[in-house]
Amino acid sequence: MIRFASICVAFFAMAACSGTGSVGTDAIARIAAKEVVNGIVQTQLPGVNAEPLTDCIIDQASGAELLQIGQAAALGNNDQATTSVLSIAQRPATIQCAAQDVLGPLAALGL
Repeated sequence: MIRFASICVAFFAMAACSGTGSVGTDAIARIAAKEVVNGIVQTQLPGVNAEPLTDCIIDQASGAELLQIGQAAALGNNDQATTSVLSIAQRPATIQCAAQDVLGPLAALGL
């Protein structure tokens, strides 16, 4: 519960920042959103290692999208956060990233 409250505070603090798109704000948004995105991936794809897909989704999302996901989750609008995460997950670059993360090690083994 404390961790969730910390994430909420981080998202609301970022929302109060000016929209300059600074690297620091983007990095904070990515770190804070990772837990939210990972939870959504685990819920939507039970039994799958969520971390590689979470990383791909985070990498393909803009800072504004990550902030939006975090704010939706912090406000209890999990449906909106889930819709946003699934939309990002369906992008060709995200799918390619996920395939590389899963199939890349197998290709290196000659499988």
